[in-house]
Amino acid sequence: MNFDPILLAPRMAPMKAAGLWRDQTINTFMARALEDCPDKPAIVAYRQDAEAPERLSYRELDRRVERIARNLAALGVGHADVVTFQLPNSWEFIALALACARIGAVANPVMPIFRQHELNFMLNFGESKVFIVPKTFRGFDYEAMAREMLPGLPHLRRMVVLGGDGDDGFERVLMKDSAAPLSGPGLAPDDVLLLMYTSGTTGEPKAVMHTSNTLFSNLHAYIEIMQLGAQDVVLGASPMAHLTGYGYLAMIPLILNSTTVLLDVWDARRALQIARAESVTFSMASSAFVADMCLAVENGEPPSPTFTKFNCAGAPIPPVLIERAWRAMGLRISSAWGMTECGAVTVTEPARALEKSGVSDGRPLPGIELKVVDANGAELPVGETGALKIRGASLFGGYLKRPQLNATTGDGWFDTGDLAFIDAEGYLRINGRSKDLVIRGGENLPVMEIENLLYGHPAIMACAVVGYPDKRLGERACAFVSLKPGTHFSLEEMRAWFEERQVARQYCPERLEIVDALPATPSGKLQKFKLREIARQFAELEEMGRERQA
Repeated sequence: MNFDPILLAPRMAPMKAAGLWRDQTINTFMARALEDCPDKPAIVAYRQDAEAPERLSYRELDRRVERIARNLAALGVGHADVVTFQLPNSWEFIALALACARIGAVANPVMPIFRQHELNFMLNFGESKVFIVPKTFRGFDYEAMAREMLPGLPHLRRMVVLGGDGDDGFERVLMKDSAAPLSGPGLAPDDVLLLMYTSGTTGEPKAVMHTSNTLFSNLHAYIEIMQLGAQDVVLGASPMAHLTGYGYLAMIPLILNSTTVLLDVWDARRALQIARAESVTFSMASSAFVADMCLAVENGEPPSPTFTKFNCAGAPIPPVLIERAWRAMGLRISSAWGMTECGAVTVTEPARALEKSGVSDGRPLPGIELKVVDANGAELPVGETGALKIRGASLFGGYLKRPQLNATTGDGWFDTGDLAFIDAEGYLRINGRSKDLVIRGGENLPVMEIENLLYGHPAIMACAVVGYPDKRLGERACAFVSLKPGTHFSLEEMRAWFEERQVARQYCPERLEIVDALPATPSGKLQKFKLREIARQFAELEEMGRERQA
């Protein structure tokens, strides 16, 4: 793969001179662990279908990583080749990421929710050489899906099945010990380390390129603000195929030489049991995870006395949830805001969390600058809402093969596409989105792509998808549809249509409203704000009805 991270060169000298780019890779921290604490637990992996977790010391993790790296190299995977893995939270996920770094390959984790529609695009766009899937997960047959895709993946050299018992099985392909020792170059600090797809508004995902220097500059700053250390035990329950999981729940513990406790399927009661058993101290996920744990505690599950810090990102956190978590669990919720393109941009420090997390998204991390500008690009004063721009150490290297979409000025300012204001203390508050996204449980849903899928249905004349508030997930999606004369369309038919298209289940809107026509300006421009208001009113009426029934 010929990568083109054009946003790196202008920053190299100043970022290295400032000490923000430390020229370290994850291999640096693994080597330190093997020297300082080889027998310390690195990973404790809990699985839904197993009673006891699998425990790996740093020594054992390194042994497995070396074996996987050698076998990837034996498959012909080399420097700058892309390895795609669609795995739940597991030791294999982390080991694959480390093995890619060891041979200079590019890790490309993709979410388990994706299906053929998304994966065919991603694997072909990134020219993936190896694709690793679980045999089954949560009742879905990933092996069958991947095999069906193979004829349409010309760049792919090998499919590997975790839990598979055939010639493509993970143990047979990547864990055999007969491969030759490694000889090629490993990962350099300015090589592309991570390729991660992010939902956009253009109808197709964009491939974000990060190097060790861009990503780790953010992780070091985050460690400082959140006051994390080698003694911490991190709960990895949020999906590791997101930057939240990959960076803050997988890489940070390795940087600290601390311990990650993995949970493959979210269950709040089990998470609390694990937190008590493993002395978990910290985690990061969307607010839905916190709401679920609060409910579990209120229903009788004891909290963990060591589990005191949690960072919420992906959507604003209701102040009532912050107070509820503190009262029920002694859990201090810090707010954060960020993007796949730059990691966590702002974080509320734990000492101010109870005060500020409900009204702000935190202050910028070291190495990051913010500004809020008006329509003419002029910087706005404190408290005024405008377009949010950022620049700094953790900004990505650019979008793969699409430098024209980088949205970055000559002096390094990146247009986030979000609306925000900054208060008198320098805390950021996101209060609108110019991007047309619905954020459901911290997951960005690509509205244009969903609408395009709906437009393909023969009954639909016009459609629009908007978000509406939801107490648990932050937002859900509502599809407003006008129909062609003499046709019929229902929620059940919409679900069947999306299932037939083989797209992620989460892409299907939870609500359907049939309307005569979509609201528009005299010039014909769709007025989505009116649809959002209608959807919000529907949600409020439904909530009132549930409260009456309760």
